[in-house]
Amino acid sequence: MTSTWFRRFTTDAGRGPRLVCFPHAGGSATAFKELAQQLPAGFDVLCVQYPGRQDRYHEEPFTAVAPLVEAVAGELAGEIAAAPGRPYALFGHSMGALLAFETARVLARGELPPPRRLFLSGRGGPATGRVPYHLFDDGDVLADVRRLGGTDQAMLDDPDLLELVLPALRADYRALGTYRWQGGAPLSTAVTALTGDSDPMMSVEDAHTWQAHTSGDFAVQVFPGGHFYLFDQPAQVAAAVAGDLLAAGALTETAAT
Repeated sequence: MTSTWFRRFTTDAGRGPRLVCFPHAGGSATAFKELAQQLPAGFDVLCVQYPGRQDRYHEEPFTAVAPLVEAVAGELAGEIAAAPGRPYALFGHSMGALLAFETARVLARGELPPPRRLFLSGRGGPATGRVPYHLFDDGDVLADVRRLGGTDQAMLDDPDLLELVLPALRADYRALGTYRWQGGAPLSTAVTALTGDSDPMMSVEDAHTWQAHTSGDFAVQVFPGGHFYLFDQPAQVAAAVAGDLLAAGALTETAAT
């Protein structure tokens, strides 16, 4: 794998299903490091690294959802084509849930097989939660990040570290604020919506709004915790993801190809 867009945090790429993970606003690929290490050894976990953070810090971050999705989908299509027959799924948290969903829609327009399942976490469907994030100044962005948690709060109090993370946060909040759901036919891909039971950003009812966007199987998984519940219990989230994919026979299908 030579793409700058993906990171692996396991020593073995595995021969089982591929899980592609999309981080939250301001987040990086390392957000999914623990989840990747908790999944069964056979899984191949690719974590998306958006421009403008960590080793891609000097690249300009995207400020709109559509071009970011097109870029990720193009890179991911190459990975999928290089491993024909390997089932794959997409997992996105918060902003990443929206990006995973829109990426699946782009892939559905091509000739590649669709994802086996979408795991959409920490966000309701694309028409929910419209907040004018693009109008937030730095103080508003930081206040929202503090409210949701999940980021090392000490980092937000360090001027030097803050200077490193703010450009990506500003860009991501602008992308979210300017996004508008334009409508479209439901995907055929199965969807699992995941949420924390005390998430200040969404309700359990919001998780159910994803059902309107699939004609396939739909499930909701509720975990104890807030917006970043998955960081506190990666083993439980990994078990839920693996259970849904294994129940669909993904490993068996891969072994037969």
